[in-house]
Amino acid sequence: MAPTLNFDRDQNQVLFTGNSCVKVVILNRPQKLNSLNHEMICQIKSNLQLYENDPLVQLVILKGNGKAFCAGGDVVSVITSSVAGHWTYAASFYKKQLTLDHLIATYKKPTVSLINGIVMGGGAGLSVPTTFRVVTEKAVFAMPEASIGLFPDVGANYFLSRLPGFFGEYLGLSGARLGGAEIAACGLATHFVPSIKLKSLENALQVLSSPNVSTISALIKTFAEKPNVKEDSPFRRLEVINKCFSKETVEEIIESLEEHELQNGAEKWITNALSFMRSSCPTSLKIFLKSIRRGRVEKIDQCLHRDYIIACHFFRGTFGNHFYEGSRAKLFDKDNKPKWEPSKLELVDEKMVNEYFRNINDEEWEYLRFPDRSNYQIACKL
Repeated sequence: MAPTLNFDRDQNQVLFTGNSCVKVVILNRPQKLNSLNHEMICQIKSNLQLYENDPLVQLVILKGNGKAFCAGGDVVSVITSSVAGHWTYAASFYKKQLTLDHLIATYKKPTVSLINGIVMGGGAGLSVPTTFRVVTEKAVFAMPEASIGLFPDVGANYFLSRLPGFFGEYLGLSGARLGGAEIAACGLATHFVPSIKLKSLENALQVLSSPNVSTISALIKTFAEKPNVKEDSPFRRLEVINKCFSKETVEEIIESLEEHELQNGAEKWITNALSFMRSSCPTSLKIFLKSIRRGRVEKIDQCLHRDYIIACHFFRGTFGNHFYEGSRAKLFDKDNKPKWEPSKLELVDEKMVNEYFRNINDEEWEYLRFPDRSNYQIACKL
């Protein structure tokens, strides 16, 4: 039987609604947990630019249909396109994604993310830089990239490094999942609103007579509640997290966690963190730790630049096949048995890690240049 080709494109993967004053951007790929593909990124970027330059538009709302705000970038399509073609497809996709993240981080008008489900990876890159981040009890945040041989990226070295103490190191190295209350308590979200009130909040935002940062803030506060962080939440163990995750190396962090567990008995969050780190790509963990430590004292554009350089090394496979092997094990074959090379943390030395921070020597590679947007509003958003 002859193979058939279907050239139908997924329609309306992003919906653009609202009125002349308030625009609503809705990620509409619910069956894929709103994971971002090239087409979606291009559409969002182009519409956000139009809204920014339209004097009538005063506010932009971002939300997702279905169970997720956005579960990240569409890794499967990136991998299949790269394997079938050239690694620069992944680089081009990623460049466009980071340019969109940079646009949102430096946006000249107020933005509100309404997060009523999963927000991971690329979804965090879209939402964390918005002026207001509203989460509900259904929200789930995580940056689990090290488990697929990548690293927490899309500006994570910027926004995770600005969380209390060393909580950002904990999130990036352990891939831990946070619930809505924890997301708000640690500062990744600005407000916690119960899901039952979310539609009413959205409706109220759309009819706000003169939306500006202070009127929007005042309105959201009328719907917001104090997040109730559970007793067993890792955020309540910040003194232990600070002690363990402030260490210089990943090996010392693991050692410190093991020591704490030995002396104080097993705590679920520690067991989970150790399990994630032991099964994740050793190179990825070391790269993220170095990157977040640098990110603490840098601007958002510097952090995104570094993400681009490091990620392109992963896409190109300059120093190893980590990303493709991790994706094979987790997303394609699903055997959950990635064969990392090097296989152990102690085999990944400082010299190897530093190579990922250097520009790529390949004539096919394009450097990332952001347009001049010198109003870094993100500095006061986090």
